[in-house]
Amino acid sequence: RDVSSALLLANVGAKKKWRGLDGYGMLFPRESSSREIKELNGLWNFRADHSLNRNLGFEQAWYKSRLAESGPVIDMPVPASYNDITQDPRLRDFIGWVWYEREVLVPSGWVSEETRVVLRVGSAHYYSVVWVNGIKVMEHEGGHLPFEAEIVEVLRNNPGGACRITIAVNNTLTLQTLPPGTIQHIDDPTRYPADYVVQNTNFDFFNYAGLHRPVMLYTTPKAYVDDITVLTTFADNIGLLSYQVSVLGSPNPTVTVTLSDKDGCCVASSTGPSGVIKVTDANLWWPYLMHENPGYLYSMGVSWAAFIVVLGSVYEDVYALPVGIRTVQVTNTQFLINNKPFYFHGVNKHEDADIRGKGLDWPLMVKDFNLLKWLGANSFRTSHYPYAEEIMQMADRHGIVVIDECPGVGIKDIRSFGNASLSHHLAVMDELVRRDKNHASVVMWSVANEPAAEMPPAGFYFKTLMAHTKSLDPTRPVTFITDSNFARDKGAPYVDVICVNSYFSWYHDPGHLEVIPFQLNTQFENWYGKYQKPIIQSEYGADVVPGLHTDPPMMFTEEYQKMVLQNYHDVFDRKRKEYVIGELIWNFADFMTAQTVTRVVGNKKGIFSRQRHPKAGAFLLRERYWRLANETGLLPVGARYP
Repeated sequence: RDVSSALLLANVGAKKKWRGLDGYGMLFPRESSSREIKELNGLWNFRADHSLNRNLGFEQAWYKSRLAESGPVIDMPVPASYNDITQDPRLRDFIGWVWYEREVLVPSGWVSEETRVVLRVGSAHYYSVVWVNGIKVMEHEGGHLPFEAEIVEVLRNNPGGACRITIAVNNTLTLQTLPPGTIQHIDDPTRYPADYVVQNTNFDFFNYAGLHRPVMLYTTPKAYVDDITVLTTFADNIGLLSYQVSVLGSPNPTVTVTLSDKDGCCVASSTGPSGVIKVTDANLWWPYLMHENPGYLYSMGVSWAAFIVVLGSVYEDVYALPVGIRTVQVTNTQFLINNKPFYFHGVNKHEDADIRGKGLDWPLMVKDFNLLKWLGANSFRTSHYPYAEEIMQMADRHGIVVIDECPGVGIKDIRSFGNASLSHHLAVMDELVRRDKNHASVVMWSVANEPAAEMPPAGFYFKTLMAHTKSLDPTRPVTFITDSNFARDKGAPYVDVICVNSYFSWYHDPGHLEVIPFQLNTQFENWYGKYQKPIIQSEYGADVVPGLHTDPPMMFTEEYQKMVLQNYHDVFDRKRKEYVIGELIWNFADFMTAQTVTRVVGNKKGIFSRQRHPKAGAFLLRERYWRLANETGLLPVGARYP
């Protein structure tokens, strides 16, 4: 035990102890012998509040009765964005409150003194209010992250198990939200209709809204496992897992922890709410193409039993958490996973698809991971917001490395650096770390994308934000993605890895491919010379209209995208021998944006179309990524370019 503890501290440092978070945990709902789940996906009743102030639903208290009793409703699938479901352009571009409703029957065995019933919303964009049987049970600010409330007391007041769930969702963005935006009221009757309102944003993707991820009911015992935190390291063939278990509802629970391998065989165990588990001949979690068995996950079974005096009985709760054993370390020239240099050759993505918008889509998710592996990609960034938990779990299982980004995109106005914005941003990082802290695939947190980091308040803002994130999780590096001038970026001093976006020959010197080698080399030399930190090219690319060809290459053709990539790659190949540790293409697939004169039905920088058909750039990138995997010498025996 002493040896195990010493090894753990040697890896994470004596001060690197998980601070944890006050309040509740956010474990992903999983069925077990003590827990049940009832998914509420499918068709919900829906209405957009088209009143001038968008507040009629609250004024008339639509939540107090069935939604159809206060006006017309339509079918709305959940999970999905509502924007592209109908033929109504008003709904596609709607800003304000929309209302969802679903009636379900709760099993009679759930409504008891011994059981908690929890209503969980996977994500809603962006502000939500939730009622059950007309009683408000929770509010939540911000999209992309889950929120939940215990509702058993409400259910007991309605005999028969009937449960009417009403969720009001508002997608309005202000200077204090993440992402931020502004509402513009235009009062010019000679040019615009009366009461004309526009939502302005500073990000380049469509502002999809609605219930984007599963809504569910789940149960736990009255006393239950609320949170689990796991830190891992290894020495030689010995894996070490330091764990902390939070049990609520019982003052002195007896906690048992067992670790099982992929075959379900117990390889180690421990007792107590905290401790260190030692695994002999441990299978490490390795990234895709770094090992013949990437993405190895153990199952950590956590159970507790206790005598509840009030209930007069012994109760238990059981929860299984997938766990990967791996380490992450950053030097001034390298990114190390399990003490071996790791080079990011991957993509940026979006949660975006035809019809369902940002709604969780299992077929699309599986297709995307198949394409990532076909491509030879070992990583992606969750640009520009946290992705669904189901996607993170897929990344864990397949060994795809993730840079986990919060919704801090479009922070361009100086008023978005104020105390209210910072307070909300800190709370969002709390929620993100709480949700994703145990994912082996997550190797770095990103707190923002392309903020106005040269503004005077940015220094204090990002110093505070990054210090807070590191206090939540001292085991992972923290970064943000910048497009600022290297000498004036006030957030860069506080990041662990420099992540820089640039579009030479596209937004700068458009059409001039010859400038790329000079400007990209200068970019790298400037950033490394000032900060002496490893660098990831976190975005680069060019728009392509599929099937458009010219020779010599011209912008928007498949040939031009290939030439942009090749010119960037030539510089990458020189600099990765020094301090460049990764390259992430923008973008994996075409995606929808707001309508502007620079976008032809969305952003076309994908190497795949929105329907996941490959462009010429995909084949170029595939050849490169498999070559990189071979050149590292870490490609598993027998693996080859498929």
